[in-house]
Order: sequence, then structure tokens, then C-alpha cells
Amino acid sequence: MKQKKIKVLMVEPGKHPIETELDNTLDSLQKAVSIGTEYCGLIELIYVEPGVLFLCNEEGKLNGMEGNRKFGYDILCGVFYVCSED
Repeated sequence: MKQKKIKVLMVEPGKHPIETELDNTLDSLQKAVSIGTEYCGLIELIYVEPGVLFLCNEEGKLNGMEGNRKFGYDILCGVFYVCSED
């Protein structure tokens, strides 16, 4: 059964992560990864480890979003969310 809301950890550039809830719809998730921009971005899920995913803007770098956190050899740009795989 699809949940109506999901609990996530929101990570904004230059800020401490905070726990929040998002509506579990495509439109809501696109808006969530587009904070600080004028459009709805494409969402991307990045596998981190078993049971843990990052939800971020697929085009964050292309759109000049602010660098947020280093991940491996890459930099995540813009706001991203840490969520569970289920």
C-alpha cells in the first residue's frame, strides 16, 4: 500500500539536516528537490547502502544549484533528502 506521506531527512546547503514529511506524489517530490529554483526538477534516487537512498535533483549541477555535500567523488547540489528504501 502506497503511503500518503513519507518521513525523510532534509539536507539543505549550509544547514543541519532536519526531519520532515513529504507528500508521496511525483509532483510533490519534484517540487521538494527544486527548492531555490523556479521550476520543478527531475528527481533522482541514489542508492547509498542497503535500505538507504538519497532523493535529489537530477539536474542540480546543470541548473547551477549550490553545492551541498560531498558524496564519494561527487558533489550533491541543491537540497536532497535521505529516505528509506521501502
